[in-house]
Amino acid sequence: MKYLIAFAFVGILGALAMAGVFMLRDGRDGKPKTGNMMRALALRVGLSVLLFACVLFSWWAGWIHPTGIPLGK
Repeated sequence: MKYLIAFAFVGILGALAMAGVFMLRDGRDGKPKTGNMMRALALRVGLSVLLFACVLFSWWAGWIHPTGIPLGK
């Protein structure tokens, strides 16, 4: 499960970096703008929602358990 979460975070950060590159490069030198930045940001949002759904399902299935601060301390 740790590897899935780490892989998802790397994918999210990669999509964010791609969007930044597209933002800087598209529309320069008189070329028309493309929708690459929008697609990269949509991919980032989709990966984030998928990661949240996987974590929520894993908690529901009992594969992971919350380990917060105890209430009595």
